[in-house]
Amino acid sequence: MKWVQERLDTGVYEPEFIHTEYAGHAVQISADQAKKGAFAVIAIGGDGTINEIARSLVHTSTALGIIPCGSGNGLARHLQIPLDPKAAIDIINEQVTDVIDYGLINGLPFFCTCGVGFDAFVSLQFSKAGRRGPQTYLEKTLSESLKYRPETYELEMDGCTSRYRAFLIACGNASQYGNNAYITPQATLNDGLLDVTILEPFTVLDVPTLAYQLFHKTIDQNSCIKTFRCQKLRIHRSSPGVVHYDGDPVVMGTDINVSIVKKELRVIVPRDAEQDSSNVFQRAQDYINGLKQLNRSFLQKMAGELKEREKPWLHRNGENREN
Repeated sequence: MKWVQERLDTGVYEPEFIHTEYAGHAVQISADQAKKGAFAVIAIGGDGTINEIARSLVHTSTALGIIPCGSGNGLARHLQIPLDPKAAIDIINEQVTDVIDYGLINGLPFFCTCGVGFDAFVSLQFSKAGRRGPQTYLEKTLSESLKYRPETYELEMDGCTSRYRAFLIACGNASQYGNNAYITPQATLNDGLLDVTILEPFTVLDVPTLAYQLFHKTIDQNSCIKTFRCQKLRIHRSSPGVVHYDGDPVVMGTDINVSIVKKELRVIVPRDAEQDSSNVFQRAQDYINGLKQLNRSFLQKMAGELKEREKPWLHRNGENREN
């Protein structure tokens, strides 16, 4: 903590340093500080630590500050907070704040992404690995991708219903998992919408392109990807299983409800950070257009299924079976 004490502007702050003693301790510490009316609680850690602190600061006037020291640092990267701890403290000293959205998955808050399918499965394996860091995550991703099989999901969103066979379904408040892996590359933190990415079944030949696009913020341009925006999403699957929120795995049932809560977390941000470039009105129009497209897709699928049911039974020789 010495380097924090040396860099932090004590002319602006009267700091109190508290070490967490067990998993979840940061939740209580942050809640206590918010009740006291603290200006900010500073998270020194990764997205898991940030999640614990931020969930106690939503709907309060206490801001979240971030000194990124994790393996992914998804929220810090989206907010353009430097990964150099001393530079991050300089931003905290400036006291510039913004208010952002957060998400809920079956009542659990998330601030970057949540999801079901392969990414959730990998997060579970990663949590058991013992070693952290990008290399371990990459090793788990590559090894498990050879064994994982897509599942069929039923999605209900803002009045629309559709079914997808998918490798994963990711819901983004922020644009990335971390390590600049942009799974929802067009997501912004202040539009009141979830960005949803569906990765449909693909072949081994698709992997290099998908990997390249994931890290170059263009995965939404891939033909194996479906994207849309919504305020609420219900995911139904055939059996319980693992989901992830901000990279942490947890087992949930067959029904998963994801929603967005608009502008209820105050965060300390860089003074000169580029604002989310997407026009809010344009994103709202994209959201409406997306719902129309999903409706059309659903109606087309229903029409196709009805047509299949109306076809006469066929003998193997191709002749119509008599009723």
